[in-house]
Amino acid sequence: MVRVKRGNVAQKRRKKILALASGYRGAHSVLFRVANQQVMKALRYSYIGRKQKKRIFRKIWINRINAASRLNGISYSKLIHKFKTSNIDLNRKMLSQIAVLDASTFKLLVKNEN
Repeated sequence: MVRVKRGNVAQKRRKKILALASGYRGAHSVLFRVANQQVMKALRYSYIGRKQKKRIFRKIWINRINAASRLNGISYSKLIHKFKTSNIDLNRKMLSQIAVLDASTFKLLVKNEN
């Protein structure tokens, strides 16, 4: 009988996991079972991290706007309320960019709202 070599699908799967685990320390990049656990954990963390990144950036933008608005004599919440009532549709990312990079323009925005 002809010899049949088996396991090419399993080998490909293991090779793929070990490639994802390359760069991990010790057995985590060499042994399949340990590497598989670490890759699954890393993929979970990366999914969670993508969600957290959005939260963190929003916090940063709000902090920047708050700091700049308080320098101009108004609190963050009052400034945002004034923008909403005046139908000024600038998102927090753009407002923080203006506050950081162009303080004079931000001052004009705040002044027009008071």
